Amino acid sequence: MSSEPRKKPSKSSRSRRPKAKAAPKPAGSSKRPSKAQAAREFSAGGVVVRGEEVVTIVPTRRAADGSRVLALPKGHVDPGETPIEAATREVREETGIVGELVCELGESRYWYRREGRTIGKTVAFFLFHYLKGDTADHDDEVEEVRWLPLAEAEKQLTHEAEREMVTLALAYLHKAR
Repeated sequence: MSSEPRKKPSKSSRSRRPKAKAAPKPAGSSKRPSKAQAAREFSAGGVVVRGEEVVTIVPTRRAADGSRVLALPKGHVDPGETPIEAATREVREETGIVGELVCELGESRYWYRREGRTIGKTVAFFLFHYLKGDTADHDDEVEEVRWLPLAEAEKQLTHEAEREMVTLALAYLHKAR
């Protein structure tokens, strides 16, 4: 045997052993589920303006903490229905208002929990000009319909994504002038 110290083989000359694979995580263990695990929903809604006001709703369904919600009209897209048709229908059903389509404003995306399930939701929002209708003629999913100044709605709507849609509507309306 030689008394010389043995040299370690260089990294490039070492044989590579396959890395052990991590054990799969149990379903529901991550903060946000994979696309395959999460339910997906698609809805459409409207920002209906009349001058400098926007129509808003107070749905009968409360927030998770039991508080009232101030929102824009929106709902599920029915089979065979386009997002524009769904937005037009939801505006009419939830507010009693008929609007004329101006443009698509954009989409909001968020996650929420219902009955222990995580739901990924996308809502396409459209800008409408008020044509006619009576806010007293709303469906039973809505407790109250209110016209609010656009600048006030931009601050008071419960959900940030809906406040952003009002901001987009304001920008569009001011640009069009």
